[in-house]
Amino acid sequence: MTARVLVVDDQTVVREGLTLLLGLLPGIEVVGSAGDGEAALRLIEAERPDVVLMDLRMPRMDGVEATRRIRAAYPETQVVVLTTYSDDESVFAALQAGARGFLTKSAGAEEISRAIATVMRGDAQLDPTVQRRLLETMTPPASSGRGRDPGRPEGDLPDGLTRRETEVLRLIARGDSNAEISAGLFISEATVKTHINNLFAKIGVRDRAQAVTYAYRRGIADA
Repeated sequence: MTARVLVVDDQTVVREGLTLLLGLLPGIEVVGSAGDGEAALRLIEAERPDVVLMDLRMPRMDGVEATRRIRAAYPETQVVVLTTYSDDESVFAALQAGARGFLTKSAGAEEISRAIATVMRGDAQLDPTVQRRLLETMTPPASSGRGRDPGRPEGDLPDGLTRRETEVLRLIARGDSNAEISAGLFISEATVKTHINNLFAKIGVRDRAQAVTYAYRRGIADA
């Protein structure tokens, strides 16, 4: 399957460089580029790309607001943030807006291509430094029990999650795909999808990126 990609960045040299680079990669078709969020929304209406590579800090409409509007109006279009900044505020805002991937601009062609393929199949792709920031920020001090609420018994799972759903969520936070979860837990991919749908409904999230954030906040992800 060819991924139709839109590049959004306010720096012309970066935008043109990414467009040229992606055009050389197999399985990717660049359908356009934009210099800010407003221009990106107009192009998405016309081109309906599968994936948007989104910068964060842009004039008129920044990447976070553009991501929020894209995910609301075009839920079939996935967003991968590609930015110079990996500070906590940017990470959390982008993930909460609905981005499924977060890479820094030090990422190479192979990593960008992998991120595009990953979000197209419904998984999340986070730069390792971003995952560490999530872990460091959301895991309370070790004395609280590796992030778990000390007031909650060890066996009492949050939001009505079953033990199997919690296992699946922990593997999602680790970055496993549905196929990897299926193999690791010795269950079918259809069963994995059922567990994911159920746990998403229980914890009130829309996608895997938000589920990762939840897992770290509630001490479910492995520290």
